[in-house]
Amino acid sequence: MTDTLLPSGCRAAEQPRDCYFRKGCNPLAETGRSKLQNQRAVLNQQILKAVRMRAGAENLLRATTNNKIRDQVLLELSYVNSDLQILKEELEGLNISVEVYQNTEQTFSIPLIPLGLKETKDVDFAVPLKDFILEHYSEDGSEYEDEIADLMDLRQACRTPSRDESGVEMLMSYFLQLGFVENRFFSPSRNLGILFTWYDSFTGVPICQKNLSLEKASLLFNIGALYTQIGTRCNRQTQEGLQNAIDAFQRAAGVLNYLKETFTHTPSYDMSPAMLSVLVKMMLAQVQECVFEQICLPGIRNEFFTLVKLAQEVAKVGEIYMLVNTAMNQAPVKENIPYSWSKLAQIKSDHFRALAHYFIATILSDHQLTLIDLQYKQEKAISHLYDHMPEGLTPLTLLRDRGQREQLGKAHLRRAIVYHEEALRVCGLCRKLRNIEILQEILSVAHKRSCLKYSQQEQEDEFLSLVQAPDILPKTDHKIEMIPPQFSKVKVKDFFERLGPLTVFSAKQRWTAPRTISFHCESGILGFTVKGGPPVHIYCLDPACPAALAGLREGDCLVSIGGVDCKWLGVSEILEKFKNLRGQQNIEIQVISCQDATASMYNKSATYSVGMQKTYSLICLAMEEDKIDTTKKVAPKLSFLSWGTKNRRQKAASTLCLPTVVTGSSSAKKKLASPFTLLSSEGSLY
Repeated sequence: MTDTLLPSGCRAAEQPRDCYFRKGCNPLAETGRSKLQNQRAVLNQQILKAVRMRAGAENLLRATTNNKIRDQVLLELSYVNSDLQILKEELEGLNISVEVYQNTEQTFSIPLIPLGLKETKDVDFAVPLKDFILEHYSEDGSEYEDEIADLMDLRQACRTPSRDESGVEMLMSYFLQLGFVENRFFSPSRNLGILFTWYDSFTGVPICQKNLSLEKASLLFNIGALYTQIGTRCNRQTQEGLQNAIDAFQRAAGVLNYLKETFTHTPSYDMSPAMLSVLVKMMLAQVQECVFEQICLPGIRNEFFTLVKLAQEVAKVGEIYMLVNTAMNQAPVKENIPYSWSKLAQIKSDHFRALAHYFIATILSDHQLTLIDLQYKQEKAISHLYDHMPEGLTPLTLLRDRGQREQLGKAHLRRAIVYHEEALRVCGLCRKLRNIEILQEILSVAHKRSCLKYSQQEQEDEFLSLVQAPDILPKTDHKIEMIPPQFSKVKVKDFFERLGPLTVFSAKQRWTAPRTISFHCESGILGFTVKGGPPVHIYCLDPACPAALAGLREGDCLVSIGGVDCKWLGVSEILEKFKNLRGQQNIEIQVISCQDATASMYNKSATYSVGMQKTYSLICLAMEEDKIDTTKKVAPKLSFLSWGTKNRRQKAASTLCLPTVVTGSSSAKKKLASPFTLLSSEGSLY
């Protein structure tokens, strides 16, 4: 299912581990995963068509004044909205599919909720990246066709990752690769024109932006979604499977929380802060559920303290799902969250709270105060079980009086039966959940068990059963935490490392085209020092040396010696090459010079246009602007008539003060110093 994608220059006979990455499941293969992804893609296209039809009908409705046309358009709109609702429900059904996402083995566990992967359209990096390489780096873009092909192949493979750790690693490797690509090619002052299109995971509506932040955010969402699919796929009938499920959902919560904190203004509904907060809560609730199943897996002993602990543990699960259900029904999440998810959270909340009352009823009906040495522990456990005791009862009297215990136990059973019946009723209201047989069976068995326990109690006059069972205090001994994404464990090689070190050869730094310097080395003395690296820079240049006379300048970056690329060489390697060229008459090198581009580096107009939402880059710009000292006095704006006169006075004053202006901060010094900000303090003179 996980084939090897051969990169450029990799022979088919080589082992898969020698290649760059693995591709996902074949989208054309007749497998459950591929069929699901194809269905999702078809639904996305149908939703897009219906959304466009609705937008056109709404525009026509606003433009026309003919009542007959308005009535016809309103009728068409009702049909389109009905189709959209049906398509949205079908998309919800794919997310909760038992056959594909859930564990296929025969298990008796309530299904967990996975996230569906976001779909995207193909992106062609070839032409924009080649043009940028030619313009910005002054190199032939056609020489980097293999690297561009590897990048596009990796992106294509990430559309259908395998549902295991190798699939997660592939998504993370592409996310890290996007970091290299962003630094290499995406300049704040220029838009490459690459359009990224991603479909909303819940609504199917496409989001299109010429912003790499959308690509990175969508990829993070898919990493979290893949972790949820791994968690739901685990076999929860074994300790190892439950532990793997707990780990997967904790990692999913960590990735989604990282996405919420890093990309705060994504235009897609499924990645909005409100939606991501709900998804994180849902993942942690499923972790708590798996923890409870892990405790119950060896079996539940009918022992006093064991049942007390289980009752509070399962009450904690019910409480968390109640909070999740409340969050799902809040605006604006309520409009986009799948209806089946909200109802499943409500069902689980009722089901687990019913189990808590059933365990307490078992304690009260089957156990009583026995040994003197256990009296204090039992009394303390009962006192910590409720936030308040029923009127007229104390923990000690409850343990000693069998009649009071049985009466309170029946009250707990009545509450358990009420919760079970509510869970069954809600399950019957949702068509998607009604078709999940294992869910119906688990709810029915739990309900019958509580009813059987209640029927075994001695019948008494209903008028005497006035005791109300109090709420059970939720408590857990297991701390549930999110696991943040561990990108450092994924080793990624920069596809475009031939361009040079990223600290120097990036989209934010502009360099001149390479120029050739040919000079004669007299008596083995070069007349300059090389410093830093890689790549090394020219330092302490003698103005009278042959290299300086040939056009070499202070601060130039050395990129080639004798036709051999030396961007990745340090000082010692450069000196060794010069020593090898000592006997030649002429030494030919290639250098580049840094251009002062500070004025255009942070131009806000490149990342913002009227009517569009703020992008992540705008947020960064705003944070940088907040660092400016607010105590500075801002000069008042001049009127248009007085600007020319004032400007001439300032220009004349600055011209007169040129010889004695403030030292150490001139623009000329800044221009010379800028290439050396990343260089080491060591230098060697040949």
